[in-house]
Amino acid sequence: MENEKKIRLMIVDDHPVVREGLRAMLDRRTEMTVVATASDAHEAVTQFRQRKPDVTLLDLRMPDRDGIEALIEIRKFDPGARAIFLTTYDDDEDVYRAMKAGAKAYLLKDAPREQLVECIHAVAEGKNFIPPGIAAKLAARFSHPELTERERAVLTIMAAGKSNRQIGDELGITEGTVKSHVNHLLQKLKTKSRTEAVRRALDTGLVRLA
Repeated sequence: MENEKKIRLMIVDDHPVVREGLRAMLDRRTEMTVVATASDAHEAVTQFRQRKPDVTLLDLRMPDRDGIEALIEIRKFDPGARAIFLTTYDDDEDVYRAMKAGAKAYLLKDAPREQLVECIHAVAEGKNFIPPGIAAKLAARFSHPELTERERAVLTIMAAGKSNRQIGDELGITEGTVKSHVNHLLQKLKTKSRTEAVRRALDTGLVRLA
């Protein structure tokens, strides 16, 4: 197959062993070629601008910024950029954020090689590729209410057992404003108490305790 007809790939992962392992595996395929690799978000954006790959394989967690932030910046440069998140994290919030940022696919690193190859082909053709297990998590996340950034911050601190006054002090807002946010949270989460709201938020992954 002529080189220009191959699917041109970029691999972004902060672990050299993973990065080089993927490169070796994919470069052996006659219909694919790895044209760039990157170890962090900044390098990913730079390499994308220079190499313009057909499909980018992105890790989620990286030292400088996460892969989602990298994809958002890449898509500002090229709104049609096609990306696959290849990660060890399958939390429904991570899946939701990745797809909302414009990813075409989301796979775990322990996925079978055949599934990864199938995914790359699908994404190169402009299709989405979401395995059933990941699709279920995405569906669960879409059932969550949309919270504002401030509401999510209040909920996170509330989950740590802080009082309204303590939440207000931490966020630099009045206790009355905190009470207003808490009331909105109870309505959005369809719960009747702070305890119930926190339990639902933790159970569904809206917030995570450190």
